[in-house]
Amino acid sequence: MEIKRAGSQPSGKGPAEYFTGSVRVDPLNNPPEPARVAMALVTFEPGARTAWHTHPFGQTLIVTAGSGWVQREGEAKQLIYPGDVVYFLPGEKHWHGATATTAMSHIAIQEKLNGSPVDWMEQVSDEQYNG
Repeated sequence: MEIKRAGSQPSGKGPAEYFTGSVRVDPLNNPPEPARVAMALVTFEPGARTAWHTHPFGQTLIVTAGSGWVQREGEAKQLIYPGDVVYFLPGEKHWHGATATTAMSHIAIQEKLNGSPVDWMEQVSDEQYNG
């Protein structure tokens, strides 16, 4: 058994190559193999968002605070609020982040394939984000 105490893992800044705006990533759990599930609490300041990306085994988001947007390729973006649970299918191209005026936090849960839980793609343009 392992207990990860609150505050025992350092927060990290969402790298500019994968995020637009101010994003903080707080790791929650990233156990060694053979476990595959990784979890993080991700906080997006207003206007911040991920780049387009996919997950080999899908991704679950649990919104914990604020309001945000999610969008899968080819569809309109949708508002999300605390308590909402969003599931993206394996390989489904999508992005998520805060609205233009309100911060948003969610717990992200995804499984790793060959050590990686995500395949990053191009940035979400301002036109796509504001559309």
